[in-house]
Amino acid sequence: MTRSAILAALALSSALAGCNLAPKYERPGGAVPAALPQGGVYPAAASDAADVSQIGWRDFFLDPRLRGVIETGLANNRDLRVAAANVLQARAQYRVQRADLVPSTTISGSGTFTNNIFGAAGAAAGAGAGTGTGTGTGTGTGSGAGGGTGGGTGVGAGAGVGSTSSNVEFFSVNAGFSAFELDLFGRVRNLNRAALEQYFASEEAQRSTRISLIAEIATAWLTLASDQEQLRLSRETLKTFEETVRLTSAQFRIGVASELEARQAETNYQAARNDIAALTTRVAQDQNALNLLVGTTVPAEQLPTGLDDTPLTRDALPGDVSSEVLLRRPDVLQAEHQLIAQNANIGAARAAFFPRISLTATIGTISTALSGLFGGGSFTYTGSPSVGLPLFDGGRNAGNLDYAKASQQAAVATYEKTIQTSFREVADALAQRGTIGEQVSAQTARAEAASIAARLSDARYRAGVDSFLTSLDAQRTAYSAQQQLVTTRLSRASNLVELYRSLGGGLR
Repeated sequence: MTRSAILAALALSSALAGCNLAPKYERPGGAVPAALPQGGVYPAAASDAADVSQIGWRDFFLDPRLRGVIETGLANNRDLRVAAANVLQARAQYRVQRADLVPSTTISGSGTFTNNIFGAAGAAAGAGAGTGTGTGTGTGTGSGAGGGTGGGTGVGAGAGVGSTSSNVEFFSVNAGFSAFELDLFGRVRNLNRAALEQYFASEEAQRSTRISLIAEIATAWLTLASDQEQLRLSRETLKTFEETVRLTSAQFRIGVASELEARQAETNYQAARNDIAALTTRVAQDQNALNLLVGTTVPAEQLPTGLDDTPLTRDALPGDVSSEVLLRRPDVLQAEHQLIAQNANIGAARAAFFPRISLTATIGTISTALSGLFGGGSFTYTGSPSVGLPLFDGGRNAGNLDYAKASQQAAVATYEKTIQTSFREVADALAQRGTIGEQVSAQTARAEAASIAARLSDARYRAGVDSFLTSLDAQRTAYSAQQQLVTTRLSRASNLVELYRSLGGGLR
């Protein structure tokens, strides 16, 4: 193959490089409504609401202890490290696949030392060999066809061997590439695009893991705060019930109160004891869960001491936003990149039905002397194109194409399901946000009223106006109302964290 033919083949490959058999990508639509739910239970947007995805977690979380715990978790969480390693793996795989777009060029050098002139001629890669005979004695030389004036042997490329020499030396240096595919139908480029999209998908997966981790750490921290507040409340209530038990037991001993009243007072007391034991266990388990998320033991100074009405997060989050914001969520972007990768795989599978053209080419130099490797006349080159066209493969290519199409359909369904899931998460968070303020307000008023009622009932009991059962029931109601208030406050704080996460905030 001449040098001009090789250049012509490369030019043809470049001219046809735009041929791509992958289907044109169009983002699926219509899986969810154009706007998030509005009206009714759903809240209106705050006047100072900002783009949630642009609010950094350091700005969203107000408590410095919580910010410190999140920062430690981002540096130590093992799931996040796995996600980062997955990104590195995908990037390396993309680099491996991208290497097929260019020839893998190698350079090699060799030296041959032999006393067999025929073997030497073969090792010389076409340098030529010849033999000559004569009736006299002497040393002969050959120029490629071989010849001699006396008894002897001649070798091309200037090597001569006669009765006084038995060794032949050849040296060569070559550079070239082997079986480089001329990507006329886009097979290699589509495989490269698929690898690139998988790399992008792994990056989005890492971002999604980061956002979820921030929300999980915050929720675990708030849960610990809530249980500590419940434990504090139970201990305070235990003291009240203990005083009631002491009073009724003394009255029972002197005959003022019945045993029934003493036993009912003790029932409340033992229930509070049980709550303390259970909450002590829950607090320890909450700390273990938080330590696992953070990846290390959280310092005591960063742990919460309770959950009161102090704001722990920003409250001005938008209520009426377009569902287009969901398309920027990392998990949705991950699913879209995977869909694009499956589109590219269809193009690669289609290209397998067409001829595959590859080229092997080398250039180099050869000489019988090391010092003559780069001298005049030592240049050599080879070019070896090959064409392969599948005729019968038992349905392998058709099966690969069907598999690629089915994978693409599954990727479409996965993408749409991811959007629908994100829509549901945001809608649920907005629905709770629309009523959680009213719940906290009502529960706060209920707890306050129950506490006042318990104090009044106790005073009326001591004054002999009300029965002991009325006082006992008022104490139980006040205790339950306080517990429910703490639970409602936890729901409000957790709802803000979930709304922040589901809208895609927390990357910065």
